[in-house]
Amino acid sequence: MNQSDISLSPSSLFRDILAGLVVFLVALPLCLGIALASGADLFSGLLAGIVGGLVVGAISGSHTSVSGPAAGLTAIVAAQIALLGSFRAFLLAVMIAGVIQIGFGIAKGGALSAFFPSSVIKGLLVAIGVILILKQIPHIFGHDTDPEGEMSFQQPDHENTLTELFTVIAGEIHVGAMAIGLLSVALLVLWDRIPALKKSLVPAPLIVVLFGVALSVCFRGLGENWIIEATHLVQIPTAANFSEFVGFLRLPDFSQVSNPAVYLAAVTIAVVASLETLLNLEAVDKLDSSKRNSPPSRELVAQGCGNVVCGLIGGLPITSVIVRGSVNVGAGAKSKFSAIFHGALLLVSVAILPRYMNMIPLSALAAILFVTGFKLASPKIFKQMWSQGRYQFVPFIITVVAIVFTDLLVGILIGLGTSVLFILNSNLRRPIRRIIETRVAGEVMHIELASQVSFLNRAAIDQIFSEAKRGSNLVIDATHTDYIDPDVLSLIRDFRDEIAPARGIAVNLRGFKPKYQLKDEVQFADYSTREVQGQLSADQVIDILREGNRRFTSGKRLNRDLGSQVQATADGQSPLAAILSCIDSRVPAEIVFDLGVGDIFSVRVAGNVIGTKSLGSLEFAVGVSGVKTVVVLGHTRCGAVTNSVKLVVDQKSAQAVTGCEHLQSIVDEIKPSVPGLAVGALDQLSTVAFEEMVDQVSKQNVRHTVEQVINRSTVIREAVHQGRVKVIGALYDVKSGNIEFFDPK
Repeated sequence: MNQSDISLSPSSLFRDILAGLVVFLVALPLCLGIALASGADLFSGLLAGIVGGLVVGAISGSHTSVSGPAAGLTAIVAAQIALLGSFRAFLLAVMIAGVIQIGFGIAKGGALSAFFPSSVIKGLLVAIGVILILKQIPHIFGHDTDPEGEMSFQQPDHENTLTELFTVIAGEIHVGAMAIGLLSVALLVLWDRIPALKKSLVPAPLIVVLFGVALSVCFRGLGENWIIEATHLVQIPTAANFSEFVGFLRLPDFSQVSNPAVYLAAVTIAVVASLETLLNLEAVDKLDSSKRNSPPSRELVAQGCGNVVCGLIGGLPITSVIVRGSVNVGAGAKSKFSAIFHGALLLVSVAILPRYMNMIPLSALAAILFVTGFKLASPKIFKQMWSQGRYQFVPFIITVVAIVFTDLLVGILIGLGTSVLFILNSNLRRPIRRIIETRVAGEVMHIELASQVSFLNRAAIDQIFSEAKRGSNLVIDATHTDYIDPDVLSLIRDFRDEIAPARGIAVNLRGFKPKYQLKDEVQFADYSTREVQGQLSADQVIDILREGNRRFTSGKRLNRDLGSQVQATADGQSPLAAILSCIDSRVPAEIVFDLGVGDIFSVRVAGNVIGTKSLGSLEFAVGVSGVKTVVVLGHTRCGAVTNSVKLVVDQKSAQAVTGCEHLQSIVDEIKPSVPGLAVGALDQLSTVAFEEMVDQVSKQNVRHTVEQVINRSTVIREAVHQGRVKVIGALYDVKSGNIEFFDPK
């Protein structure tokens, strides 16, 4: 089944119906409140909610997102209505904005959502949670002067989010509404704490609403302070008959089609609504327990269709809304049917059941949003973002603070701006990967350019060029680069052609694409040549091996041009060292020493022991090819050593135990390094103790092999005595990647 299809299984359909009912109960006052805060007719907010559910819900590919009039657009809506002079002219702008959004979607504009930093998305979620907590407290206590859907810090009643709280503290409380609100919060918290209730199919918000209605009816006989009046209830415009209901609909003023201000308003609405939709869509997807991804471009098309319909019938502009979406996820929605069902319920409530809907106390709905806010602004998210470091936490917390103390749109823009600054700062600090390699002819500085090198990186690259030592070698590697700014290319050309020759610096260029008008160039060999081999001493070769292993363990391996090295070594070889290592797959010598093609001879045999053929290979390396160092490389957790220890201690033959007729020769070479233990002694050792003993045997076996190489080979022994060659042992740790070098012979 396609991800965007509506699930029709009975269990999921039932969950969607219940979730849609909960979203409807929350959306009802929000639609009215946003319309009031926007300076528009209340009915226009309800129409937007209906269209957001029925039209957008049907076209959208999201399982969990719910659309409707957006709190983030209230300031823009109010300003544009005033600027255009009439609501009908504004409706024309909304309709055109919808057409623009459809164009955005067809052009795959939803791909922009991939660039939204996760820190801003999480900041949006937490900020909405904080706002819900702060904004719903007055409503819980019966202070309902501010519209329910108002989310901005500055309110239409000239109060702000914080001063509105002070009015509650000062005593502007309705006792009956407060009782319903606090008891509703307690019921929601209790419901989540009792497993049997939490797993039940009946959602807690529905029980809270029914509970609130029942209490408001009971309070009618308790006196004036307890009676829940109309100002503390949902207030849906009521039509006496069908014709009056149809009269609520408004058509756009097509006579304004030549007014440039209409198109400016349309572009403004389209851009802002699309940005909010994409951000909210990403945020709701993060809340989805199934972690499904919504197609963003299809969502823009759906929102555009919804806004075209809103413009044609008199509704406010719509977006995907995080509050409704988070409530939808929290209520257990499985598919987009919940969003469609919530739209259908809004239509029924407005057309048929307004009298019953107007019995719902605002404080009960506020309790639902209040608890939802705590779930969104969980302390765990703050701890998680803090643990990820300042590059994640600072944009996150700035987004939270900015949204809470301004409004949704301004706060998001501030958060995005902050995140971009941190990204730029990160690129400025790390525009390249710089690795220093020490060779006999001087230092080799490897400069690996990032995938995107902009003009902002020019100063940092220029500084690195300035720090290059005289007489050194420089490799500029653009293998993984997709874009290099022309100013940076000019800087590289000037350095190669003017500055480097004047300072005696050899420059290799690697991986530059033809479009950069820079050809790959080799001014020095970055592999072992006969000249390099002749200049190096055995100690210098050992230092090269140590440094290569340090690069390997630190994750700074050099990006070598292996293709050119293959071509350069095709006619001959001049390796620096011969490595006698185990056949273990975890110890590839060229990789753990970070070496290139042609740099070493690699001799591999189980247990890194000496036999006729392996010793002959080492003699060829020393006596014919002129290597300066022979390294016997053992490793921890060695399988050959482990099995040899068991066979030696238990006094068994390799062929009898394994069936391998030639394995005994390897066991015999390792045997002198195995401690004398009684038969069965290994059974008394713990796993840890046995592994430690095997590692000690591996180390002793390396030393033994080093002695055998010198003692059994006249060519190598004479080279060691003459000081031309050193034979050294080393042990590779398979857990850390570190190599421990022993004293050379």
